[in-house]
Amino acid sequence: MEYYFSKTINGSFDNAVQKVTDSLKTEGFGILTEIDLKATLKKKLEVDFYNYKILGACNPPFAYKALLVEDKIGTMLPCNVIVQEKVQGQIEVSAVDPTASMLSVENDDLREIATEIRVKLQNVIAQL
Repeated sequence: MEYYFSKTINGSFDNAVQKVTDSLKTEGFGILTEIDLKATLKKKLEVDFYNYKILGACNPPFAYKALLVEDKIGTMLPCNVIVQEKVQGQIEVSAVDPTASMLSVENDDLREIATEIRVKLQNVIAQL
């Protein structure tokens, strides 16, 4: 089983990040964290890396439902979406598949919630 969904789009990196953010918002997600891995690696290790951002997306109603049925699920939140540009102008967007990450948690109620979130994240990728 794949642990992510992915799609490649053409354009600028910054525009792709904005498109992803807008698409997430359409599906009820907000961005809790944004990690610029390129800048972080340059600052911490003095290495050059390609454009790579990790967006920590959260859908509050679903996060709340998940926490009610499994109080340790916060260890797996938020849902990460990555935007990376290995080749200039070709932007790959990938989102975690929450059903894959929840396989290790033995809670049927949580699996149902993960399936609902999966559909929303698939919609995000499809809208790009």
